[in-house]
Amino acid sequence: MAGSEVDDRLRPDSSRLGGVLPGEEHFGGSRMDRPRGSWYRPASAAGRVFLTLVLLAVLGGLATSAWLLKSWLAHDSRFRIDAASNIQATGLTEVSRAQMLPVFGEDIGRNIFFVPLDERRRQLEEIPWIEKATVMRLLPDQIRVSVVERQPVAFVLQPDGRTGLVDANGVLLAMPAAMMAQNHYSFPVVSGIDAHDPPASRKGRMAVYQRLLAELDSNGQHISAQISEIDLTDPADAQVLMPEQGGDILAHFGDGRFLERYQRYKAHIAEWRQKYPKLAAVDLRYDQLVVLRMAPGSSVAQAAADEQAATSADPSASPDQDKPSAPNPAEATPDKAVAATSSSQQAAGSVDAKPSAKPLAKSKTAPVKAKAKKRAAVKRAALNQNRQKKAPTTIPAASAGTGQ
Repeated sequence: MAGSEVDDRLRPDSSRLGGVLPGEEHFGGSRMDRPRGSWYRPASAAGRVFLTLVLLAVLGGLATSAWLLKSWLAHDSRFRIDAASNIQATGLTEVSRAQMLPVFGEDIGRNIFFVPLDERRRQLEEIPWIEKATVMRLLPDQIRVSVVERQPVAFVLQPDGRTGLVDANGVLLAMPAAMMAQNHYSFPVVSGIDAHDPPASRKGRMAVYQRLLAELDSNGQHISAQISEIDLTDPADAQVLMPEQGGDILAHFGDGRFLERYQRYKAHIAEWRQKYPKLAAVDLRYDQLVVLRMAPGSSVAQAAADEQAATSADPSASPDQDKPSAPNPAEATPDKAVAATSSSQQAAGSVDAKPSAKPLAKSKTAPVKAKAKKRAAVKRAALNQNRQKKAPTTIPAASAGTGQ
C-alpha cells in the first residue's frame, strides 16, 4: 500500500498537462476542453448576428445624438451674433472699427458656428494698414479680432504729387497730413515707389532703402537723420538728396557700400563746391572716379571760368593758383579723381567712368592781364558751345589712382 501511495503522488496530474494520460479514460470532457472564442469574435453564427445588431444600434445612437447636438447649436438663439457689439477688436490704432466692421457685415444675425473665420481673416489682411489678423470664436456669441498694424518707415512721394507713407514691405499707407503731423513722423521722403508696381518690386526697393539707413546708422551717429530724400526708381542706384548750404546735392550711392561712399562725400564736398559753385550732383558709384555734374543751364567751360574767377579774386593769390592744378597720376587718390560734367551730358545718358579728355596741366606764371585774357577766352568758348548746342567735354581734374 505504501508503494502504491508513493506511486500515486509521483504520477503527473492530467489536468495540469491539459490532456489525458495514456491509459486513462476521459468521459464527457470533449465540451469542456473545447477552446472558447472572444466576445467580439463569437464562434456561432447567432452570436455574430447579435453582435452586429448591437454595434449598429450603438452607431445609430451616436449619429442621432450628434445630429441633435448640431441642430441645437445651430438654432439656439444663445449662439447668435445679435449686433456689432458682439465683435471685439484689439490692436486697432490707425484702423478704426468703422473700417473693420464691414468685413463682418453679413455675420450679424448669423449663428457663431457658421462664421468662416479663415475667410474673415483674409479679408481683414486686405486692409492696407493691417499686416496680420487673428479671428476666433468666444462662446456663446462673441467674435474676437486681434490685429497687428503696419509700421511706416518712410514718406512716399506719389506720381500725382501727394505724400503718403510706406512700410518696410513696400505697402502704401494713406494718412491725412494733419494726422502725420500729430504722430510726429520723421522719415526721409522716398520716390520711385508706385502703387501700380508689383508688390515684389516695391518690396525690393524698400529693402535697398532699409540697408541704406542701417549702414549709415551702424556707427551710432544716426546719419540717416541728415537725409531728406531718396530716389529708388532704379534699385541699383539709390540717389540721395543731401542738404547743403546754398542748395541740395544729389548723391548717387549705388546699391551698396553706403557708409563708405557717404564718408567720401562728406570728406570732399566742401572742396568740390568751392571748385565748382554750380555743382548739382555727385556720382560715387565708381571705385576710381568721382563724377561731378553741374546744375542745369551751366556748362563745363562756365564752371571752369567760375572756378578761375574764384581763385583769382584773392589779390594775394599767386599766378600759379588761377587754375586748379592736376596732381601727379602716381600720387592721385580716388577722392581726388574728379570729372566735372554739365547737365547736358547728364540728360544725354550716363557718364563714362574713364573720361577720354586730357587732364588740365599746371598753368605757368603770367601777369594779371594774361589771366584776364584767358578768362575772356574761356567765356567766349562757352558762348560758342551754347550757340552750337554741342555737349561740352568732360574735364577730369586728375587721372584715377588705385581703388579703395
